[in-house]
Amino acid sequence: MMTKIILDDVSFTYPDGTTANENLSLDIPSGQRVAIIGQNGAGKTTAVKLMNGLLKPTAGEVHVGEWNTKDKTTAQLSRKVGYVFQNPDDQIFHNEVIDEVRFGPRNMGFDDEKIEDITNWAIDLCGISDYREENPYNMPYSMRKFVTIASVIAMDCDVIILDEPTAGQDKIGLALLGKMLKELEKLGKTVITITHDMEFVTEHFERIVVMANRRIIADGKASDIFYQEDILQESMLKPPAVAQMGALLGLPKGLLHKSELVAYLKEQYVNGEKVQ
Repeated sequence: MMTKIILDDVSFTYPDGTTANENLSLDIPSGQRVAIIGQNGAGKTTAVKLMNGLLKPTAGEVHVGEWNTKDKTTAQLSRKVGYVFQNPDDQIFHNEVIDEVRFGPRNMGFDDEKIEDITNWAIDLCGISDYREENPYNMPYSMRKFVTIASVIAMDCDVIILDEPTAGQDKIGLALLGKMLKELEKLGKTVITITHDMEFVTEHFERIVVMANRRIIADGKASDIFYQEDILQESMLKPPAVAQMGALLGLPKGLLHKSELVAYLKEQYVNGEKVQ
């Protein structure tokens, strides 16, 4: 499994003349987890749709493994890059969860045994085993999102794109997403995620790509990006709560998680007294 994603100076303009992406260059190695963040209108969704052929670049080139997306159909590219839409209602078209999840692997031409095995595995991984025969539209919005995630995971693509999977999720849903990401990483899957949840980003993604004004303005580690004031201002993003607290208290840069903050404070204070 060696499916790199490469955007080489890519721009995209919609037929009405609206430019959504300008001069994007990005190299995502096989098996990496990447979060793409930025305000609405930054160009994030357009960028990921270019990665699976739903859109073709106006300028520049997008490569999926050895393929140039300009030379392949969306159907061909979907065998390597699975895309989970932001709104699950744009993706669901079966009356039972099991049929929705089974459709992808069946359409990929898997044999019957693999279809059943991978369908059951994807349903279990996404925590919807109790809903196998349920109509997805009778399920809460947050659970419908897991139905669409399962349906894409079951296609066994090398690359999985998740567009706003955290939207509408409670703590249980976020924990389930985190567990799912770890399992996909073990399988060597590349996972590219768009999300506005900065706590989720710092908890589960080492590499962060920041977009603003149709461009990529930063690409690096969360511990670096969330402490760069110029990047945060340009992208109009708020850092996670721990980073905000650290900045207010004048703590060392790089703290992002509650556990890191607690560990630092334990090192600095003993029985309420600051260590000299």
